[in-house]
Amino acid sequence: MTLTWLGHACFMLESYGFQALIDPFRNIPGLPDVCTEADAVYCSHGHSDHAYTDEVTLTSGKVNPFTVRELDTFHDDQGGALRGRNTVRAFTSEGLTVVHLGDLGQPLTAEQLAQLGRCDVLLLPVGGTYTIDLHQAKAVADAVNPHVVVPMHFREGGVGLEILTSREEFLAQYPVDRIRRYPGNVLDIHENMTKQVAVLALKGGQKTPKA
Repeated sequence: MTLTWLGHACFMLESYGFQALIDPFRNIPGLPDVCTEADAVYCSHGHSDHAYTDEVTLTSGKVNPFTVRELDTFHDDQGGALRGRNTVRAFTSEGLTVVHLGDLGQPLTAEQLAQLGRCDVLLLPVGGTYTIDLHQAKAVADAVNPHVVVPMHFREGGVGLEILTSREEFLAQYPVDRIRRYPGNVLDIHENMTKQVAVLALKGGQKTPKA
């Protein structure tokens, strides 16, 4: 299974040649709007920085290898009164589970953690303001206890929503030897991955469509 970060909270998750696009965006400073092909698209909520599907071309005919479980959560810490609801999704294929938290706005309850179950890779918002803040994000990651944490939804180097905090501020909560910095934006997910916080490189909001 491979995970490609397209910026902000957008990822392409691929298994057995099937590409699942998660939270495509538009109007993110420093990034082009997402324009790509995919076999399926999933959006955690209806805001344009997570649900821009106008330039996503859906292909057809492939069998979806992912078992997808959904967890209903809130986009804020006031029961959805400020920003509504948010869907957490767990994608399972090849015996591995990747969880995308979307714009999670409050810590997960014990019941929600039990419903979520095992997680190998956690895609975690860390920039605050619209989501849990960096300290809450660390607590959520500790509670979920994945092998790999991938920070998302932050501002760094002039890229990202101006009001968000940086990824480096989140990373400062971890020992240096826990952090692994990758030269690109693609992560190869396998069962023997070591405990790590995976820092993927910013490559922009486009993925070259498959021929």
